[in-house]
Amino acid sequence: MPALPPYIIDPIWEQFCNLLPPREVKHPWGSHRPRINDRLVFDKLVQVLVFGCAYERISDESCSATTLRRRRDEWIGSGVMEKLQEITLDAYDRIVGLELSEVAVDCCITKAPCGGEKAGKSPVDRGKQGIKRSTIVDANGIPLGAIAAPANRHDSPLLDKTLDILEVIGPLPEQMRVHLDRGYDSHTTREKLKSRGLEPVISERGKPAPLGATKRWVVERTNSWNNAHKKLVWCTERRDRVIDFWIAFSEVVVTVSRLVREAWTRYRWESRPRRKP
Repeated sequence: MPALPPYIIDPIWEQFCNLLPPREVKHPWGSHRPRINDRLVFDKLVQVLVFGCAYERISDESCSATTLRRRRDEWIGSGVMEKLQEITLDAYDRIVGLELSEVAVDCCITKAPCGGEKAGKSPVDRGKQGIKRSTIVDANGIPLGAIAAPANRHDSPLLDKTLDILEVIGPLPEQMRVHLDRGYDSHTTREKLKSRGLEPVISERGKPAPLGATKRWVVERTNSWNNAHKKLVWCTERRDRVIDFWIAFSEVVVTVSRLVREAWTRYRWESRPRRKP
């Protein structure tokens, strides 16, 4: 059984393949080992993302764990996943449309048992090592981007870097509202948002605020979509650039799956699933 349905992973691979830089390696004697096919490595990295298992568990006689790590680092160095994330968001915006008038930001803490450059003591896991993701989404929960930080960082200081993601998306509406939970309830946060021309909608401390009181529930749902990819839930990576790679990969998969679901009722195409995803 594949880790992801073909109607999700195939379009991702086609665009990813087009972004790969040309590689010309000449071996005059012809005695080198043939290079492992990029699609094979890509499919195994998808399994690592979804199942969260070690590279050694996914490797076999067709592709070793060392090859998986080397090819992963090669793709990280070329920045193809960040480009793919931008292309995916642009495609969703053209086909369905991003609703940027209402955005939501929230953080999610996951485990990092091996520590690393972006790990810290988790306040919700008895001080064990953990990573915090600060994610920003549109009104429908489409992930616009995320940043990773140690789990012991407070949510508020991460808000600035998270909002900076909006600058690379493109034209923004004149009026935008940012939905936040009570962890961001402070005068500093409100002034920070107003200085950016954003209207804060923050649950107040000390007052009951059900999840449906604001439109921030969509970011909670997006966090659950990302946490379905177990590589993020139990992250054994230590380098920050590798962690960013897996976060971007997860958001690409989430965006494409939502794009297919939303486009299913509006368009027809050759590889369209028979049933609504």
